[in-house]
Amino acid sequence: MDITFFQGLWFLLIFVLIDGYFVLDGFDLGAGVLYPFVAKNDKEKAVVRTSIGPVWDGNEVWLLTAGGALFAAFPAAYATTFSGFYLAVMLVLFGLIVRAVSVEYRGHDPKWGKAWDACFTVGSLLPALLLGVAVGNIYAGIPMDANGDYAGIPLLGLVTPFTLLCGLLGLSMFLAQGASWLALKAPKPSEVQTRAAGLRLPFQVVSLVLFAVVSVYALVGIQAPMDPALGVVRWLLAALFVVAVVASVFFAKKKDCDLGAFVAQSASCALLVLLLAASMFPNFVMASADSVGPAITAMSAASSDLTLMWMTIITCVGLPLVLVYHVIIYRTFRGRVKDEDLAHY
Repeated sequence: MDITFFQGLWFLLIFVLIDGYFVLDGFDLGAGVLYPFVAKNDKEKAVVRTSIGPVWDGNEVWLLTAGGALFAAFPAAYATTFSGFYLAVMLVLFGLIVRAVSVEYRGHDPKWGKAWDACFTVGSLLPALLLGVAVGNIYAGIPMDANGDYAGIPLLGLVTPFTLLCGLLGLSMFLAQGASWLALKAPKPSEVQTRAAGLRLPFQVVSLVLFAVVSVYALVGIQAPMDPALGVVRWLLAALFVVAVVASVFFAKKKDCDLGAFVAQSASCALLVLLLAASMFPNFVMASADSVGPAITAMSAASSDLTLMWMTIITCVGLPLVLVYHVIIYRTFRGRVKDEDLAHY
């Protein structure tokens, strides 16, 4: 079955939405995991929370939009992933909810400060790790029955050496992104800024090592089917990913180039998701060797072309508004955190 224009377009757009989440929410998830390591007192903790406070909720819109778009454009893929990964998805949602509450309550409820701090860190760690594990599963393949439903062991069946490596790769990228963000936003000079800047390079090195290990494991061990026509694209994206990480390291070494380091690190996150898309096309969920049902593809899972056409029209109207919102928010709250900002968080 050949893929239609709208099916191919929406396959790409789903990954673009995931890309938006990985880049934008990646830095505040990373900042949350780094929270107890870069902030040692109440004022420093307030700096970390204030750095993400005005933007974290807008960043999570990309995850909600990606889930909604997957449901509308490829309902069969949505049904398989969200039912098969139900417990993992619930843990991610639990983490995001607890994290959101802790960000808003921590500054106004000092009696429960330690509890809110723990919730903020754990609530950031769960999605940062589990999202990568989920990606590893859809790439490596999961067992499905003839109806396309997940037929493996709930939750524990999703944890394998490969998927755990994917989770650690995602986590290390989030941490590098979070460290780059805090180095950009924390007052300079300050202990938070110094600690965050010092953590960028270690996590970037770990990310490159894990990227190499996961890539070799995928090519030699998993051997998932990939579109040969996109071979050059995959190699190009992989090379650009490495270049972006190295560029971030280069900018970080230069004086007053924290913005350049953050932008380059963000570009590496975007390129990693695009590499995943090029590696999976046209599959949304690979089938494992012991699977009864076939892989879930863009062709088999798609809604009608009429539905996809109307979704495209709506996207052409709505997406620019979301982008304008982000531009306004980030311009409004640009610059480093100031003492007078800390009262809000």
